Amino acid sequence: MKIWAHRGCSQRYPENTMLAFERAAGLDNLEGIELDIQLTKDGELAVIHDERVDRTTEGTGYVRDFTLSQLKKLHIYADDHPTQQVPAMEEVLELLEARLKSGRPLRLNIELKNGIFPYEGMEEKIVELVHRRGLQDAVVYSTFYARSLEKLRELDGEAELAILDSRVSDCLYKAMGGCGASSLHPFWRGMDLPAEELAGRTVRAWMSGHLYPEKPTGTRLDLVPLERQGITDIILNEPERYLERRCAL
Repeated sequence: MKIWAHRGCSQRYPENTMLAFERAAGLDNLEGIELDIQLTKDGELAVIHDERVDRTTEGTGYVRDFTLSQLKKLHIYADDHPTQQVPAMEEVLELLEARLKSGRPLRLNIELKNGIFPYEGMEEKIVELVHRRGLQDAVVYSTFYARSLEKLRELDGEAELAILDSRVSDCLYKAMGGCGASSLHPFWRGMDLPAEELAGRTVRAWMSGHLYPEKPTGTRLDLVPLERQGITDIILNEPERYLERRCAL
């Protein structure tokens, strides 16, 4: 089973922050890091999950109504660690680039949060940024919005695309409908097809569960039954529970 860090190490550190990504990148044998992007008022790619800033910062309002510089004035508290800010996508790539290109490569799953607001130009911006840094081989693009994947395929015919949905059957239906997805990203409890129907496919299942500042539960999921259901990769909030050895960033 391949292990991914969901929004970085998001159980012990604030999700989608440089701190959470740095901690995840220090895990040996981690397959990759998942993160989310929104588009700001001034057309910048910001790394944040929700369409609103209310849950993770002390601010209120929609991400799309803030400029990037305004977003960066909001605080994301991190206990004894330095206060975090909403990072720009370029900052995250700067942090992770060496690891993404290293001999023990890490991968990056960039989720385009365009299912509610189909941000104009988001696909062009992220593909241009990834290509400019020469990271296209390390990146998987995912979204719930199938038409966005169609656009990404037009922009980069070689990109790995993944379709998100609650059930694996819905992921498969969309993938077979021509959106260009080669990978399926269902909710881990949404495995409603027999494993034999998924044979040969990459199935990266995502979890929700506990997020910072909730305290770690100390539990560890048994991955064997998930493998038997056809899941090849799992995207976890606390990947460090499954990967004991650490390496330098």
